[in-house]
Amino acid sequence: MVLKRWVSAWIVASLFAGLAFLPGVAAADPPQEQYYLSVGDSYATGYQPGGMTTEGFANQIVPKARHKGYNLNLVNVGCAGATTTSILVQKGCPKDRLAIGAKGYGRLTQAQAAARFLRHHRGEVALVTVSIGGNDVTACAEAEDAITCVAEAATSIERNVGRLVRKLRRAGGSKVTIVGTTYPDVLLGQWVRKPVNKSIAELSVVAFKSIINPALSSQYLSVGGKFADVTAATGAYRPLDRYTTLPPYGRIPKPVARVCKLTWYCQKGDIHARDHGYGIIAGLVVDEMSRFQ
Repeated sequence: MVLKRWVSAWIVASLFAGLAFLPGVAAADPPQEQYYLSVGDSYATGYQPGGMTTEGFANQIVPKARHKGYNLNLVNVGCAGATTTSILVQKGCPKDRLAIGAKGYGRLTQAQAAARFLRHHRGEVALVTVSIGGNDVTACAEAEDAITCVAEAATSIERNVGRLVRKLRRAGGSKVTIVGTTYPDVLLGQWVRKPVNKSIAELSVVAFKSIINPALSSQYLSVGGKFADVTAATGAYRPLDRYTTLPPYGRIPKPVARVCKLTWYCQKGDIHARDHGYGIIAGLVVDEMSRFQ
């Protein structure tokens, strides 16, 4: 009986394989290779404690997009530490701040390098991601009036990101998909990280939901791009009065536990994502890319 089933399966498989050789039935061509341009800060380059990683969200987008039928060739011009101002005015990027395998851009700003690439490869770029703005508000965590600090930073973020994305859209044309990303709300980790500051944790949710993310989103949408709300996808907007248990922190709010699992902040005070955290961002971008087409 086992032999009979095996022979039947082999015959069926052989018949389907043979279809490719019949007249009028051709095997599907592999998808055409297109470029994917990653622009921005250390999230764009894929930083983790100790240095750059090949598990950043830009790297993970390539295989995830392949499952959706895209054949992407990653080009990364990101520069760790970039702000919405430096991306427009700072020339070059130190080698240790570039993504693994990335080429420098000498006397060009990152925005100029990105625009030049888009112009030179117009019609060949399927996706541009932009991760910028986090370093503009980092200092606000220690400000006396954190919300006012974030609101003031958001004004410059909105202005600068607007300039950046208009430049990218002009260079790349109307058909290239531009997806802007935001960040996990790592400051939720102040619920457990010493010196514990639960007020900062609570205020950080308000800052992202009501100030930072609306400022970013408005600019990406203004040029026909998409916005991937990483803050929402990593659970930050959920109620802080729902608890779970996470070693070694004990009983803590679920959004805090989630950010501890997805980033290095609770353990090491580092704002960057773990592999799985970067994977969530990659999945969001690929989903937006698929909806865009």
